Amino acid sequence: MTQQRTPWLWGPLSQLGLTVLVLTLAFDQAHKWWMLIIFRIQEKGRVAVTPFLDLVYVLNTGVSYGMFLQDTPSGQWLLAGFAVLAVLAMALWLARGVRDKVVAASLGLVMGGALSNAVDRVLLGGVADFFSLHALGFYWYVFNIADVAIVAGVAGLLYDAFSPSRNRAAKST
Repeated sequence: MTQQRTPWLWGPLSQLGLTVLVLTLAFDQAHKWWMLIIFRIQEKGRVAVTPFLDLVYVLNTGVSYGMFLQDTPSGQWLLAGFAVLAVLAMALWLARGVRDKVVAASLGLVMGGALSNAVDRVLLGGVADFFSLHALGFYWYVFNIADVAIVAGVAGLLYDAFSPSRNRAAKST
């Protein structure tokens, strides 16, 4: 009886995760292109959409919340390179250890968002952010669709990590 070898870089849910990655990357980049080239948000300043949501253009040269600002091209390449390394690690995780569709889709969201923001860093010199939520005089940070995908992906991973079925399976071994 021969043992079937598992492909090292392709797992049973790799197609799902990579499809979500490509869709996330394409959707975010299309939105950014539209906002910058067609809508020309950078010329309009702040555009009120609802009483709690404005559109505005911010080029974030740091990471989340503007931390670790990198105002030089080499700094942006460094942050983009770090994102690519993180995506490669997650792709390996997807191929070698994921057996759940929620985890595969969640990893696809995180990878797609990270790659899209990395593309911005290389092409624009920072990450293009547009959405500004606010209420009662408090303004939350400005974000983009890639950021939403990353947060949704992390939420999916946390859901999986703390789900009762996952905990029961861990206790049974």
